[in-house]
Amino acid sequence: MINKPIVAGNWKMFKTPQEGFSFVEECVNLLLKIKEVNVIFSPPFTALFHIESILKHTPLALAAQNVHYADKGAFTGEISTDMLSACGVEYVIIGHSERRHVFNEPNDWINKKVLTVLRAGLKPILCIGETLEQRKSNETQQVLKEQLVAGLAGVSENEMANVVIAYEPVWAIGTGEIASVAQVTEAHGDTRNIVEDLYNHNIARNIAILYGGSVKPENSEELIKCPGVDGFLIGGAALKVDSFTNIIKIVQDNYPKE
Repeated sequence: MINKPIVAGNWKMFKTPQEGFSFVEECVNLLLKIKEVNVIFSPPFTALFHIESILKHTPLALAAQNVHYADKGAFTGEISTDMLSACGVEYVIIGHSERRHVFNEPNDWINKKVLTVLRAGLKPILCIGETLEQRKSNETQQVLKEQLVAGLAGVSENEMANVVIAYEPVWAIGTGEIASVAQVTEAHGDTRNIVEDLYNHNIARNIAILYGGSVKPENSEELIKCPGVDGFLIGGAALKVDSFTNIIKIVQDNYPKE
């Protein structure tokens, strides 16, 4: 079990820099008493620099939603780890289902991004998860293993200390559909077992595995109590101050202590 759970808010393509600045400023004031949760904001690229100016004197962290695996080059529309580091970014979301299924990013690209992020001294949040068709075909465990084996290829045992995994069933992202406690518990258990097979028991025990998929204040207490859930990667509920900060407080109050 990790020392502190993680709650990360993925804004996707929402909020201008000005809107994001105001949002984070308000959240910071409401989270002054939060000491037992690692909170991460993941705004669009355009807002990173502005938000870093608020967060640099707080324990709250900043994440990017994507990155290119090249250090630099003629890649119109892309962004590098050096650019992200200069904006105060600590984490990078990699392999989100929208990157995999909307933008058709293959596993080898995702692996290159993981390795590039680690080489830059940043922390990847590697997203994995099955589609509805794969779950109905009882392929969930197989899909998670394929994505983890490919995504973590070449990552050393020492580097795993900086890796976060997010299990996000594709069919539950932004749909209002919620995986059951049994489904979440099983998927997180399978994920941890796969990591143990790839590395060792100590790494599997100490890696943070987040859940993402229509997390709201109404279901966050039940979900954070699921065995193996170390926090959340949140989409829609991370766009509103009240819902995001309420989830963080619920996690702090209900994350199991050893």
